[in-house]
Amino acid sequence: MKPNNLFVALFKKYPLFRLGSIVAVIFLILGFFSLLSVSAKKVPVIHSVNPPVGSPGDLMIIEGENFGNQRSSSDYVQVGASRITNTGYLSWSDTQIKILLPSNVTDGLVIVATKSGQSKPGFFANEAGIPVEVPPDTTTSMPVIAAVTPENGTVGSLITISGTNFGTIRNNALVYFTADFDNQNSSEENVYIPASEDNYDYEYWSDSEIHVRIPDGASAGQIYVQTEKGISNLTMLEVKHPAGFKNYSGKKTYLVNLTADIQDINSRSNTTLSLHVPRPPVFARQPAADMTECSPEPVFDHYQNTIIHQLDLSNTSSKQIRFNHSFVIDEYSFSADIIEKNVKPFTEKARVLYTTFTSPDSIIKCDDEDLKALTSVIIKKETNPYTQAKLIYNYMLENYTLLPSLRKTGSPVKDLVTGRSGDAYDFAIIYTTLLRCAGIPAIPVSGILVDADLKSTNHWWCEFYIENAGWIPVDPALGAGLEYKAFKAVENPALFYFGGMDSQHIAFSRGFNEVKPSLANSHIVYREKSYALQSIWEESSSGTVNYSSLWNDPVVAGIY
Repeated sequence: MKPNNLFVALFKKYPLFRLGSIVAVIFLILGFFSLLSVSAKKVPVIHSVNPPVGSPGDLMIIEGENFGNQRSSSDYVQVGASRITNTGYLSWSDTQIKILLPSNVTDGLVIVATKSGQSKPGFFANEAGIPVEVPPDTTTSMPVIAAVTPENGTVGSLITISGTNFGTIRNNALVYFTADFDNQNSSEENVYIPASEDNYDYEYWSDSEIHVRIPDGASAGQIYVQTEKGISNLTMLEVKHPAGFKNYSGKKTYLVNLTADIQDINSRSNTTLSLHVPRPPVFARQPAADMTECSPEPVFDHYQNTIIHQLDLSNTSSKQIRFNHSFVIDEYSFSADIIEKNVKPFTEKARVLYTTFTSPDSIIKCDDEDLKALTSVIIKKETNPYTQAKLIYNYMLENYTLLPSLRKTGSPVKDLVTGRSGDAYDFAIIYTTLLRCAGIPAIPVSGILVDADLKSTNHWWCEFYIENAGWIPVDPALGAGLEYKAFKAVENPALFYFGGMDSQHIAFSRGFNEVKPSLANSHIVYREKSYALQSIWEESSSGTVNYSSLWNDPVVAGIY
């Protein structure tokens, strides 16, 4: 009997054979469609984004794979916070996408999303945010300083460095100045600090000329330029201190661990979660903050003073993920011998540092009419900014009561003024606000306070800026009597913490960090009264997602 006839005979005669045949056919069909589904669900992958720096209206070409042969209605490209609209797509193939950058394009991550999921991000920067043009850098030689003019200056004054091979764009290049640190013996090498981007010290950069301001914490000594090609020759610069001297001493080095947990993950759609982990800033009193561990691998390890981690929650099998970070941070004690009569009102009011740090922002409401009126009552006709800052400090200590514990989140800081009591956060924010109302550049600082037992607590203090002198730290809460176990007891906290600072204050942010969103129409989590002041801590794309997060306070693991 032929095989076909045998199969027909068995199929007709035996019910179990018929059932088995039908089940086998069903499994074959299901397996076929399963293979089709698996082969179809290939997550897009970005290999390159060109250009990485551009302007609205520019053509962007994204090279990669698994984009799909044609774009469906659910497929899209997102650049920074802008999702490209239908008219912005010029072509779409499985390995290449061409788009026109929209007029509102911002710095941020580049993501390709299809029904199979989202790609890992590329990066784009808006050329408008870069102060000089970006022609290709063809230099191959070490930087050379030919002259520095003038040959002397004060903290904050502008100098011009002339020479060659500085590079046509600054990128990560820096100008280093001898630091004003009293922690080395004569046999040790000088310590150098860079001019600061956060203080807007760099004003012009070309291959043959640099305009830079003498940074806070600099002293008389040598300066040099460091680019990706190497370090320049050393050149002398005299730094004068007409308003008095600032003293940095007693260095301590801390090992600080920072962790965050994402758990109970349950996503039912393509959802991306970004974590913006605060990165400790580098400034005069905290000249080194090196990250020694970071896991899992971040998307960016230093972007807008944060470390960016990104997860595709829909493709995450784990129900809990821990993010680990370790930092080695140097801290100095600070004291100031300010000659009060030599402090003058700010003259360079067009300087970016002045306009930025005397203006209102998300937490410093120095445009509040009540607070402006209060400032006028406190300072009266006084014009000396250092004296004004001291008058405001003394007024707060004499008229407001410091609460021993933090008030609940969401409580208006202005309650300190109307109710005459508040916590450490309220004291720092109101003091900074009143300084700005007086026209004094000021910033709130957020971080941790480390006691003699190496226990850390979240804490907030302030800094204000004096022309020709630099930043002066103030801790209104400790001045008002906040209980704190210092390494060395402070005899008169109210006197010491105006212009003085121990080496037990570790900063995680200086000023309020307005982090740019990296996803369009995202859900944003903001953490008030935390160890850093920043607008975004967590950011998730639109979609159905459930998860919980736990941001652990920084832990000091050691000191040496």
